[in-house]
Amino acid sequence: MQYRQLGRSGLKISTLTLGTMTMGGKGAFEKVGNVGLAEAKRQIDLCLDAGVNLIDTADIYSTGGSEEIIGEALGGVHKSGVMLATKVRFPMGKGPNDAGLSRHHIIDACNASLKRLRTDYIDLYQVHEWDGITPLDETIEALNTLISHGKVRYIGCSNYSAWHIMKALGISDATHRQRFVSQQIHYTLEAREAENELLPLAHDQGLGVLVWSPLAGGLLSGKHRRDQKTPEGTRQLAGWKEPPINDEARLWDIIDVLVEIADARGVSGAQIALAWLLGRPTITSVVIGARNEAQLADNLQAASLELTSEERAALDRVSLLPLQYPYWHQAQTAKDRLGPADLLLLGPHL
Repeated sequence: MQYRQLGRSGLKISTLTLGTMTMGGKGAFEKVGNVGLAEAKRQIDLCLDAGVNLIDTADIYSTGGSEEIIGEALGGVHKSGVMLATKVRFPMGKGPNDAGLSRHHIIDACNASLKRLRTDYIDLYQVHEWDGITPLDETIEALNTLISHGKVRYIGCSNYSAWHIMKALGISDATHRQRFVSQQIHYTLEAREAENELLPLAHDQGLGVLVWSPLAGGLLSGKHRRDQKTPEGTRQLAGWKEPPINDEARLWDIIDVLVEIADARGVSGAQIALAWLLGRPTITSVVIGARNEAQLADNLQAASLELTSEERAALDRVSLLPLQYPYWHQAQTAKDRLGPADLLLLGPHL
């Protein structure tokens, strides 16, 4: 297992993070997985043995059920070398203040997460989604209050637009408050939109990048094939429609190349898709979750898998998205004065 520095912080995290959305199986999250306590303990032990040092969850996962299972699986002990990340934003009750990123909800939600996780502090506390009603100053101030009280050590964001992040970083810098050290985003061979703004921003501003749903809800696992029935036991068959697929023909073209490389290597398609992500610029860690121990053990093998330049080029070509405005214009007319962050997106098109 390799370890990479999380943004501008001094924290180093493993290139693979254990994702726990499959734990709990309550409500809509039953479609994702229904991992109970015994299986959760095995998954956590498997990851720790492999060198994973970060466990990622969210209060909304099974309405607190995932956090409760993690807390119980760890025995209420924040083990040395094991870090916990969770998130806040989505509704945790029916009251008008039981959601969002107000000072009221953030502080209440953090205290509730600490209780469920059975710990005194959260290593990485992430705002889970944008809140356009609450002033960002209020959100940043509330997060800093938690840091000053020792309940949170680092803060990050997830599913923010680039301008949302820049506005937040600007407020933090102007008011001398702690800034986001990371963003958690959706980014896969099939969904490369993050390359437009989010990854160049990460490079420019020194943000760590964690990737959620790196296999596109299992579509890039290698189990799904063109013109074949959806396999039993998958999220798609259960009705989980995240992430959306806007170009099915392109998806199958990507899977064809993915499977061809995987078969030639004698590994799973999932390992190839994860290895591609781990080799992309600015990526710090890829969040892997599993319905069972066998899936997790397979995914963990990606940490030591190196793609050849030819394999990577084939995957890049089949998955490359066309440039949108203003990027196609920049590629045509600004290529004489492009910086390193610009080239993350524009480089392959020049």
